[in-house]
Amino acid sequence: MGIRVALGAGRREILSASLGRAFRLLVFGSIAGLGLGVLAGRVLTYIVYEATPKDPAVLLGVTATMLLLGLVAAWIPARRALAVDPLILLREE
Repeated sequence: MGIRVALGAGRREILSASLGRAFRLLVFGSIAGLGLGVLAGRVLTYIVYEATPKDPAVLLGVTATMLLLGLVAAWIPARRALAVDPLILLREE
């Protein structure tokens, strides 16, 4: 990140690169989690009375919440790193 800032990359480019990578990982993890959640829901229907394995409101809500929390968790360190002088970043890397 420090090299990109030192070479003249803008704040928007740095944030989009940092958050873009995190967003791709979050989407992949959400898709895998939804698949595993549906499978776990099927097991849950046999254990818990009146449990539905595919409640769309719950699945959508959980997925949206996890995506939002993941993006915030990636945005905070990226914003903090952009506030530091590029020369200090280069010395640490």
